[in-house]
Amino acid sequence: MKSRVLLTGVAVMAILAAQAAGAQELAQSTASSEQASTSVDSPADQPAERDVVVLGFGQSRQVQTVTAADLERLTPGTSPLKAISKLPGVNFQSSDAFGAYEWSTRISLRGFNQNQLGFTLDGIPLGDMSYGNVNGLHISRASISENLAATTVAQGAGALGTASTSNLGGTIQFTSRAPSDTADLVASGTYGSEDTIRAFVRAESGDLGGGLKGYLSYGYLTTDKWKGYGTQRQHQVNGRVVKEIGDRGSITGFVNFSDRRENDYQDLSYDIIRRRGLSNDNITNDYPLALQIGRVYANQNARAASATAALPYPSAGLALPAGIGTVDDVYFDAAGVRRDWLGGFTFDAHLTDALSLVSTSYYHHNKGQGSWITPYVNTPVGAPDGHGGTITTASPLGFRTTEYGIDRAGNLTRVTLDTGPNRLEVGGWYESNSFTQARRFYGMTADSTPNRDARDFQSDPFFTQWDGKYDTETLQYYVADTFDLGRLTLNGGWKGMRVRNQANLKVGSLVAGRIEARDWFLPQVGVLFRLGGGAELFASYTENMRAFVSSATSGPFATTQVGFDAIRSTLKPETSKTAEGGVRLRTGGLQLSAVAYYVDFSNRLLTFSNGAGIVGNPPTLNNAGDVESYGGELAASYRVLPPLTLFASYSYNKATYQDDVRNAAGTVLTATAGKKVVDTPEHMGKGEIVYDDRRFLARVGADYMSRRYFSYLNDQSVGSRVLVDASIGYRLRDVGGVLEGLAIEGSVTNLTDKKYISTIGSNGFTASGDNQTLLAGAPRQWFVTLRRGF
Repeated sequence: MKSRVLLTGVAVMAILAAQAAGAQELAQSTASSEQASTSVDSPADQPAERDVVVLGFGQSRQVQTVTAADLERLTPGTSPLKAISKLPGVNFQSSDAFGAYEWSTRISLRGFNQNQLGFTLDGIPLGDMSYGNVNGLHISRASISENLAATTVAQGAGALGTASTSNLGGTIQFTSRAPSDTADLVASGTYGSEDTIRAFVRAESGDLGGGLKGYLSYGYLTTDKWKGYGTQRQHQVNGRVVKEIGDRGSITGFVNFSDRRENDYQDLSYDIIRRRGLSNDNITNDYPLALQIGRVYANQNARAASATAALPYPSAGLALPAGIGTVDDVYFDAAGVRRDWLGGFTFDAHLTDALSLVSTSYYHHNKGQGSWITPYVNTPVGAPDGHGGTITTASPLGFRTTEYGIDRAGNLTRVTLDTGPNRLEVGGWYESNSFTQARRFYGMTADSTPNRDARDFQSDPFFTQWDGKYDTETLQYYVADTFDLGRLTLNGGWKGMRVRNQANLKVGSLVAGRIEARDWFLPQVGVLFRLGGGAELFASYTENMRAFVSSATSGPFATTQVGFDAIRSTLKPETSKTAEGGVRLRTGGLQLSAVAYYVDFSNRLLTFSNGAGIVGNPPTLNNAGDVESYGGELAASYRVLPPLTLFASYSYNKATYQDDVRNAAGTVLTATAGKKVVDTPEHMGKGEIVYDDRRFLARVGADYMSRRYFSYLNDQSVGSRVLVDASIGYRLRDVGGVLEGLAIEGSVTNLTDKKYISTIGSNGFTASGDNQTLLAGAPRQWFVTLRRGF
C-alpha cells in the first residue's frame, strides 16, 4: 500500500508541475476506436499507408500495431493472432495453417498465458478467448479477418480503459474497418491443400447522403483436416452501419454472426508419438474399429474389477487391436461447435469543442458444445438415438459433451475533456453475464455406422452428469490524465474493479457459492520524452488484477464443495506489477524499438490436470506464490525502397516460479521454486521480407522459438523450431473496369515441411512426467487466391 501511495504522489506532483509550467497545444489524438487510451499520438506518429507494422511511437508503453495492409498479405481467413506472431514477446501456436483452429490456438505475452491477457474488439470485451470461454468469444468468431483495420498489442500493460478483468500481462485490441465512402464490391476466393475453400464478399454502400454508410459481408471456410478424417467449417456474417452527425459525432451499429463447426485433432503425448508418430489421429472413418476398442476396454475393466467376472463382450477378448497401445491412443471422434451473435451500437458525441463522450452498449449470445466420442461411458439400452427412436443394443461407446451458453450485456462509457496540453478521461464499464455449463452423454449405436455427427448440436441425452449456472457481475472505472508538453508527455491514473461470481447448482454435485475479487485502486503512470531526430524514450509502471472466473471446469468453482468451502475465504486473485522502459527511433525508412521490463506476479494460481482430459476429473487449483519475469525486446522495420521492407524482432524472457506449492499445513506438494514457467520460450526471433510495388507482391517470413516446458517441474519439454512461410502475387493496375485491382496470389505455409509439435497444454499441465497435452503442427500447405477490391 505504501508503494501505491508513493507512486501516486510522484505522479500527481509531476502532473501539477507540468501543468504549472505551461505547454504547447496538445496534438489532436488519433487513437483507434478502442474505448480508451491514455497515451497521445501526434499526427506525425501515424503509420504510412502500407506499413507492415507500427512500433508505437508517441506511446509511454510498449505498444505495436499490425495494420490491415499486413493482414492482406496472408492467406485469406488467417487469424489476426497469426499476423501479430511476428512481434517481439508474442508466443503464438496453432496446429492448423490459418491459426484459427480454436482447440489448438494459444497466445501468450512475456510468460503470461492466454487467460491472463485482455482482448477487445472496438473496445468490447472478448473475455480471455479460451477454448471453453465463459465470458466472451474468440476473435476468429467475433469478426471476419478481412473486416479488421488493425491489431494492437500492448505486451506489458493495456490502457487503463481496457474492458478486461484478466489483463495481467498485456492486451490485444482489434479494431474494425470503417465503412467506405465509396460504393464497392470486395471479394476473394481461395483454394488449396486439403480441399480448402475460402470465400469472402463485402458490399460497401458508400455514402448514401447525410453521412449514412455501411457494409454487409459474408465469409465461408471449409477445409479437410490435414491428418485423419473430418472437416472444419465456418459461416460468418458481419454488418456495420455508421451515421455521421455533421461535425458533432456519429452513431455506429453492428451485428456479427458466426457458426463454427470443426472436427478435432487427437491430443498427443510423447508415448503416443513414439509408438504411432505425429500423424496419429482419431479414427473417424472407422466406426467398427472404435466399437472393437470399446468392447476390449469394457472387458479389461470387468476383469480388473474381478478375476472371475464374466466379460461383457466375450468374443472381443482382452487385447486391443494391433497398433493400439491404450484406449486413449485414438478416439472415434471429437469436435467443437459454436454459434455466436455479437451486436451493439456506439454513440460518439462531441458535446463541445473540448468535451466529448463515447458510449458503447453490446450484447453477446453464445451456444456451444465440445464433444468426445469415447469408450469411457457406455450407451445403455433405451437411450435416445437422436432420430426419434431408442438404442436397442447396448454400445461400448458414448457421446460426451461439455455444453456452453452465454448471455452477456454491458456498457462502456468514457468522457474526455481536452483543454490544450491537458487531456482528462473518466470512464466506466459494467457487464452482467449469465453463463450455463453442463456435462451430458448421448447414445451411440452398436451398429456398423454411427448414428450421430460430432459437428451437430446434440439433443436427447440419456444422462446429465452435472449442470450449473454461473452469474458474473463486473464493475470497473478508470481515471486517466495526460499532459503533453511538446517534448515531454506525462500520463497517470488508476482503475478500480469489482467482480462478483455466483455459482448455482442445477444438476449433479457441482460447487454452489459465491466469491468476489475487488481492488478499487490499480495505478498506472507513464512518461514519454522526445529526444529529437525521431528518437524518444518511454517508461511506465502498472498494477493489475485478474478476477476469478465462473465455471465448472476452471477457476475456484472447478473443485468439490468441500474444496471450495476450504479456499474461498483465503483465496486471493492473481495480481501483477509491471515496470518497463525503452527507446524508439524513426529516421528515414527505419523504425527501431528496444525495451526492457520487469514483472512481479503474485498469487499465481496453478491448475494441475488429473488424468486424461476425457475422464473429466476436477483439476487441482493451488496458489503457487510469486513469479518473477524479466527480459528485453527488440524490433526493427526498415523500408529499403518504397516497395521493399525488412522486419525483424527478438525477445528474451526469463520467467520462473519463486515458491513451492504447499498445502494448508505448509507441506510441499510440488517443488516449483526456481522452475521455469510452462509454455514460455526464453528466446524468440522473427524476420520478414516484403516486396510490394502495388503490382507485384512477394513475402517470406521465418519464426524461431526455443524450448518450452509442459510440466511444472520442467522434466518434460518441446524442443526449438523454425517455421517459414512465403507468398507471391500480382495485381492488375491501370486497366480500368471491373478488372481494376484484380489480384492472384499464391502462398505456402511451413515451407520447409517441418515436423514439429505446435501447441502444448491442450489438456492442461501436470507436475511432472508425460502428458497427453500436445498437438502436432500442420505440414507444408499451399493456397491460391483470387481477389478484387483490396
